[in-house]
Amino acid sequence: MSEGHGDGPRRDFLIITATAASGVGAAALVWPFIDQMNPSADVLALSTTEVDLSAVEPGQTITVTWQKKPVFIRRRTEAEIAEERAVDVSDLPDPQTDVERVKEGHDEWLVVLAACTHLGCIPKSDQGEYDGWFCPCHGSHYDASGRIRKGPAPLNLEIPPYEFTSDTQILIG
Repeated sequence: MSEGHGDGPRRDFLIITATAASGVGAAALVWPFIDQMNPSADVLALSTTEVDLSAVEPGQTITVTWQKKPVFIRRRTEAEIAEERAVDVSDLPDPQTDVERVKEGHDEWLVVLAACTHLGCIPKSDQGEYDGWFCPCHGSHYDASGRIRKGPAPLNLEIPPYEFTSDTQILIG
């Protein structure tokens, strides 16, 4: 039997069409399995962390967890606030005033992610040359405003999104 000239392109078209239809059908069957892997609403609720600050004393730093990351919350003394406000920010590697790093009306509270901006190590509280945090891994020193003052870290400690829900409660996230 001899084939006509038009059968080759027709066969190619049928193969491409059948393959495309099979791909769409497979995607329609697989989608419910992929969709069920999305996080549930109760897991998404963990995107915020509420913290009671009533037991934190002036000069004390606590560590809490938000989105599986450690967060430092420091209740600064009046002396620490005055010292940080007196710093000439033009000399800092990442210039930022102390006022820019706290919420208005809550100057005594500093909330920062507990991850060195150099390589993500967790700095030690109340240590270093500037009475803030010290990262012993590579020698970065942060002040009591979480600003990088010395060492290889390029940026200040990051401030997570947070808000005060009362004078003694904050919501991080």
